[in-house]
Amino acid sequence: MEPLRIGTLGAARITPMALTRPAAKRNDAVVVAVAARDRAKADRFAAKHGIAKVHDSYDALLADPTVEAVYNPLPNGLHGKWTIAALEAGKHVLCEKPFTADADEAEAVAAVAARTGLVVMEAFHYRYHPLAHRLREILDSGAIGPVRRVETRMMFPLPVPGDIRWNLALAGGSTMDMGCYTVHQLRLLAGAEPVVTGATAKLLSPGIDRWMTADMEFPGGATGRIECGMLAAHVPVLDARVTGERGTLKVVNLTGPQFFHRVTLTTPDRTTRERLRTREHTYWYQLGAFVDAVRTGA
Repeated sequence: MEPLRIGTLGAARITPMALTRPAAKRNDAVVVAVAARDRAKADRFAAKHGIAKVHDSYDALLADPTVEAVYNPLPNGLHGKWTIAALEAGKHVLCEKPFTADADEAEAVAAVAARTGLVVMEAFHYRYHPLAHRLREILDSGAIGPVRRVETRMMFPLPVPGDIRWNLALAGGSTMDMGCYTVHQLRLLAGAEPVVTGATAKLLSPGIDRWMTADMEFPGGATGRIECGMLAAHVPVLDARVTGERGTLKVVNLTGPQFFHRVTLTTPDRTTRERLRTREHTYWYQLGAFVDAVRTGA
């Protein structure tokens, strides 16, 4: 099978970790093109990461017939626009989280994806790591009984005033940048879709939250809570806790387990702790899942 030929829209800081380094370690994907608003920046990025082709614009990259798929690491507010443009150009898309700036955009992207039959995948990289599968395995085994409450937290400092993640026009704020992880993990661990019953935020500026907590309820009566913040009282925090009728499951750093993580399972009989020994990064697993989705429909 020929490697999937990927072009990247922009030379964002996340791109080496999320795309070029994992691709260099795989034989089923290759980054063949890059485009950025600043051609000189794109040239430097291509030279550093061994990318053969540099385009003058995003549109030019999308028109490149050698590009089969596109990685979209643009600011949140541009995800929807350029994912749709890539789909209309016949390219599969791996789009950074959050998928779009709002629900209307997400529905528009989903409609185009359904019409074109192309793959669109949101880059929640942690979900493809064996740790995420292990947590679902524990919960599905009934080790803690029916789930009654799920709590997820992600707080990490970003005290840079000019960072685009504080820009309302680009769909910034703590809940968009970090809270999307906490909601995603809440859904994964609960195995169900929640409704929001209440939320409280602290704002950095109008429309931009620096901290958020939200309460949820699931079908069957289980409850949940997320907490996230890029400027919060207690940082860094990356953890989750699932309380069932017969025990609890706790995990530290579900988001980046390759750096460190810890799983603690407590039941009336005993408490066990474990760590998975894996050689690869979450993004390596994610890229493999994207390739499989494109090539085999997995």
